[in-house]
Amino acid sequence: MKEVPTPDYPKSKLIKSVELDRNRYHKGDGDMWPLTWADDDNLYGGAGDNLGSPMNFWRIERDRSPLHLFLVDNLPVDPAVYCAVPEACPKGNGIKPAGLLFMDGTMYFAVECMNYGDNPEFNRQHNLYGWIITTTDYGKTWNREATPTDFFTGRLCSCHFLQYGKANVDALDEYVYAYFPGVGDDGNSYWENGDYILLGRVPRERLLDRSAWEFCTNVDADNNPSWSSDDAEATAIFRYPLMTGEDHVSYNPGIERYILGNYGFYDDTTGKPRPYHHGPLPDSVEPSQLTLFEAPEPWGPWSLFYRDDRWGTYGDYQPNFPDKYMREDGLEMCMVSAGTFDDYNFTVQKMRLEI
Repeated sequence: MKEVPTPDYPKSKLIKSVELDRNRYHKGDGDMWPLTWADDDNLYGGAGDNLGSPMNFWRIERDRSPLHLFLVDNLPVDPAVYCAVPEACPKGNGIKPAGLLFMDGTMYFAVECMNYGDNPEFNRQHNLYGWIITTTDYGKTWNREATPTDFFTGRLCSCHFLQYGKANVDALDEYVYAYFPGVGDDGNSYWENGDYILLGRVPRERLLDRSAWEFCTNVDADNNPSWSSDDAEATAIFRYPLMTGEDHVSYNPGIERYILGNYGFYDDTTGKPRPYHHGPLPDSVEPSQLTLFEAPEPWGPWSLFYRDDRWGTYGDYQPNFPDKYMREDGLEMCMVSAGTFDDYNFTVQKMRLEI
């Protein structure tokens, strides 16, 4: 029997078991789905490859049924305006949603510019640079010049904001925190099968000031982090070589834990890590592994509480746990994800925890 990758993390001492509903609910074509909960009590999400555009923005509502989710008010991002990066993406479709955060009346939308692979030996989607656009009217209009397009570069191209409840009201302190997936051997960022995650923070009132950002460089034996404004000094707060995805993290106040959902693709024949975008379809449709972690602080230490080595129908990705759909005691959540073919949409599955 082939061996598949195994994360080097202890099992959770808090979460004893996980029960996932058999049914999954699908709405709206597209993928990625970074999410944030705004002060109007709606959930908002970004979608990639949606309705003929490389990136869209949606308001997500639900009726009284706990899982009847539906998308309304499609607000497309014009590719001609937002995706004019021909030197990086000749097809003009290289912009994707990375992270969303609503705070103090403003929606911050971190986007990433990527190509579809430039390393024949391990052909991952390569993130080239990232920036932030903003809206103060829930996505009806956008400030495309909130930051320059090279606001984030190198390992920082893909910015994923930590979610702290409705309008960020449960924030740990005066900072905004964000996670950045990277690769150890070349200092770049990729959409899939990276090596680690870096952690950044910035005073909430200076989120759009690149010089105000600082990055975790070390966590001592007492779990106290050190910070530096030099991102070159940043070290991993999560590491799973060749199996780290563009991961999202949400705070679950009911159990006082940070929830990190990770995905990675592997070869179904050899069990070795393999980038999803490697070879023509359908050969590139390989299994994905889902691993879920919890931690008492944004920087860890992380403990594994769930693992599925054959996740989804055709290899799913980007698990996300919107705080709007967490029960007050924290023992019930909804997992949002995407995948290939029939999972290429806003896919929702209820999850129950036993502690």
